[in-house]
Amino acid sequence: MHRALTSKRGAVNSLASLVVFSSFCRRGCEIRPFTAMSEELRPSKRIRLTDEPCIVAMQRMLRGKEGIMSLAQGIVHWAPPAAALEAARKAAEEPDTNSYGADDGLPKFREALKEKLKKENGLEGVEVMVTAGANQAYTNLVCTLLDEKDSAVLFRPFYFNHRMALQMTGGHANVVLAPSTKDYLPDVEWLEKRLSQANGERIRMVTIVNPGNPTGVILPKDLLERFSAACQRHQVWMVVDNTYEHFTYEEEGHAPHCCVSGDHVVNVFSFSKAFGMMGWRIGYLAFPPSLGPELMKVQDTIAICPAVASQKVAMAALESGRQWVKDHVTGLKENRRLVVAAVEETLGKGAVAGGSGAIYLMVKLPAGFENDTRVVEWLSEKHKVCAIPGSACGAPGELRLCYANLPSAQCSVAAERLKAGLAELQKNGPAVLEK
Repeated sequence: MHRALTSKRGAVNSLASLVVFSSFCRRGCEIRPFTAMSEELRPSKRIRLTDEPCIVAMQRMLRGKEGIMSLAQGIVHWAPPAAALEAARKAAEEPDTNSYGADDGLPKFREALKEKLKKENGLEGVEVMVTAGANQAYTNLVCTLLDEKDSAVLFRPFYFNHRMALQMTGGHANVVLAPSTKDYLPDVEWLEKRLSQANGERIRMVTIVNPGNPTGVILPKDLLERFSAACQRHQVWMVVDNTYEHFTYEEEGHAPHCCVSGDHVVNVFSFSKAFGMMGWRIGYLAFPPSLGPELMKVQDTIAICPAVASQKVAMAALESGRQWVKDHVTGLKENRRLVVAAVEETLGKGAVAGGSGAIYLMVKLPAGFENDTRVVEWLSEKHKVCAIPGSACGAPGELRLCYANLPSAQCSVAAERLKAGLAELQKNGPAVLEK
């Protein structure tokens, strides 16, 4: 879901993966003044009230810096399957690649996705729309399901692009940031109580990310079903982002990924992470057929159609099978172990959470380090390793770490740098950030 940064060839896994809030990033959602513009020529209020993209802020902060290793951006270190790359070469020579395709995706590809949804996700009777990544899929939904005064629920810690999509479509004041449990699971009891309250608020959409970004936590099936029942009972749309569906660790005793469906449920999926296709920008929606005509209005306006070449690559990737993905995901266990050890050996076992799904860990910084943005800047400057500040996800005083974006040998080096940085923070306290 995250856009890759452009960098020198030798720093693809450093600057290209680095995402943090710079000191120039906005705190909260205040309107930034436009002194050089007249009142009439200023950008819209809804865009000025939208959070600044943290990738853009990081690009500014890191210009000219090299050698930084990333545990930040949510990407994987592998390339697409060989068959997918061969499909890309063939697509370049095929005339239809240069034409517009069907708005909702190539028919053959959509049929393959429906078969995948039935076989792997247990979803039947749904329609499919192919999009330019899961971020566009989510934005399509926000435009389709919400009016400006409708409220939408995100659970802290949240995926920041979800909040940005809600903000820029005019719903800034109506984004309800809900709590999670101490185990970083979205709090279903809170939602049940909130939906039952007659306080004039109209919650129209609830977003769940499974497995979690940024939490790295898998949701058990009974919890998903309880969320679904609550949304259905109160006639609220339930949007489930399944971007990390393939990143599960059942062999370690964690729950498998599962989906729920219904006339009130829309599921979001992505090819970016599992198949190493971040730059090809392919995601898709599985939705009740009744939404089709309205979703098509948004799709035709924003994208017209997904890139034909990218769809051909994704179709070939899909044919490579789930086992291809599983083999790569299994290889991440050592990376996760290295990063967990770096945190636990410096901050203690209670400082790290997540790891039951997706590719992320959440780290609680020691007391006094509530300014996690400054911690991230300091780690990148002093120890040449980077992370995402928790404040970007509604969790100040924490870090989000990704353990999938470097091969194991490089991840080992990055973990050692992280360990050294955290040890220095623990030993010297907040004053170290002022040196």
